[in-house]
Amino acid sequence: MLLALCSILIILGMVFLLGGSVGILRLPDFYTRMHPAGKLDSMGSLLVNLGVAIYVALDFNLANLLTSIKVLLIAVFIYLSSPTATHCIVDAAIRAGLEPWKKG
Repeated sequence: MLLALCSILIILGMVFLLGGSVGILRLPDFYTRMHPAGKLDSMGSLLVNLGVAIYVALDFNLANLLTSIKVLLIAVFIYLSSPTATHCIVDAAIRAGLEPWKKG
């Protein structure tokens, strides 16, 4: 049952990462590309890391438990730092004078 949960989390995370990649490639300008970079990549990496942490913890011993905790801490760090970094990059682009895309 837990193995199925791990598989679902990892696959769902990969779908989010794929959606973020498609958004980065398909959207018209820098500012709209930063949205999927900040949102979908954060959620995708969180789900993948959560699935990996649960999978590692299935074989219950101290070394695997510590590895699982480390993977969860990496997921928390990515989840907190990715939107902050995206905001800083967009703020730097605004200060540099990069104009948003306008249709027509």
